[in-house]
Amino acid sequence: MNKLLTTLCVIVLLFLSSCGSRTGNGELVGAGQRGKWFEPKPYGMVQIPRGSFTMGPNDQDVAWALNATAKTVSVESFWMDETEITNNEYRQFVYWVRDSIARQLLGQQFEEFLIAEDDNGNPIDPPFINWEERLEWNDEEYVEILEEMYLPEHERFFRNKEIDTRKLKYQYEWVDLQQAAKKSNRYNYETGEYEGMVDDYKGGRKQIEDRSSFIMKEALNIYPDTLCWIQDFTYSYNDPWTKQYFWHPGYDEYPVVGVSWKQATAFSIWRTRFHNSALKQEGDYPVQDYRLPTESEWEYAARGGIAQNMYPWGGPYTRNDQGCFLANFKPLRGNYVDDGGLVTLPVGSYEPNEFGLYDMAGNVAEWTSGAYDESAYSFTHDMNPNYEYNALPDDPPALKRKVIRGGSWKDIGYYLQCATRTYEYQDTAKSYIGFRCVRTHLGR
Repeated sequence: MNKLLTTLCVIVLLFLSSCGSRTGNGELVGAGQRGKWFEPKPYGMVQIPRGSFTMGPNDQDVAWALNATAKTVSVESFWMDETEITNNEYRQFVYWVRDSIARQLLGQQFEEFLIAEDDNGNPIDPPFINWEERLEWNDEEYVEILEEMYLPEHERFFRNKEIDTRKLKYQYEWVDLQQAAKKSNRYNYETGEYEGMVDDYKGGRKQIEDRSSFIMKEALNIYPDTLCWIQDFTYSYNDPWTKQYFWHPGYDEYPVVGVSWKQATAFSIWRTRFHNSALKQEGDYPVQDYRLPTESEWEYAARGGIAQNMYPWGGPYTRNDQGCFLANFKPLRGNYVDDGGLVTLPVGSYEPNEFGLYDMAGNVAEWTSGAYDESAYSFTHDMNPNYEYNALPDDPPALKRKVIRGGSWKDIGYYLQCATRTYEYQDTAKSYIGFRCVRTHLGR
């Protein structure tokens, strides 16, 4: 009996030793078992599978623009918003900026609106905003402090107390990987220091001190230019859209317009931070950055996996077999309403393409991340082709052009074609340009 017990104990010990720490047996097993990764479908997005396609015109160059040549390229898989960003979605961004400014103001007198110490009692400088604390705009204790966020009395119309949108500035950061990747800007392991110079995008250059030199900081007003409805068109009565398009609930599901390329980029950065903050609280891994699509990603997504198609719906015509227009644009000789709308329409008003994307043609044109160059197709790579340029303040206007795609409610059918490319300046906002975001797909 004792011999049997001894044998069983030896077997148990051998079993336990074999199931112990996998890093102690001398085998290459990785840094740790983190489980299998599965990326859930982001809300409101569809997955665009990786693939190859012929980028560029598949028909005659009607405009004789000579700004694109047919070229076979390959694109990695990514997620893309089903529709253009709507007024209501962009308003979430505006309200977040508004509330963050209000909490910072209140935090100067009420410490509960700011988190000045971490869990170990160490000071946080600058402090974080405490979003858990309830904010009551009409609270008697807060009204006087928040008064500076409103229009001064002499600027009010019929004494209406409204937020001063000029003060809605979003302060954000981004890492300039393009400058960091230059060999002249790399860390020199022999000398133990950086030796290069970087542009600060504020009109100057500075010596690289450490990694922080590649972190660019900017403060940008993010409220849409509602006056674009009047500015874009001479002798046209568009005042109602100027007054109501962005804020009225009747336009909640319409695409946001009056947003510059810089504002669209800032929105993408905010969306990334906003999402990652929620994931961090849940203990999940952060997501890839939300961003504007590259020009190649946009065209690949617009084609919907159909080779050599002129329009996102696959056919060579702007009408279906029943004679109905397939997008919101300027048909015929200016009969704007013949397609169902005068200006913009609610997103998703027409059928999606084969990838499940709505309004890749018409409604509003869309910003891409790409800088516009007529010869870009001749020098960009055939794998994830992309040409970006971060313009400096003193650069000529030609270097501040960004590619827009898809055509809009005011454009003729030519601009709705998948391959048609044109541009607008990065600091301008138009009543016919919006955007949608993408996110690189992780893993398989």
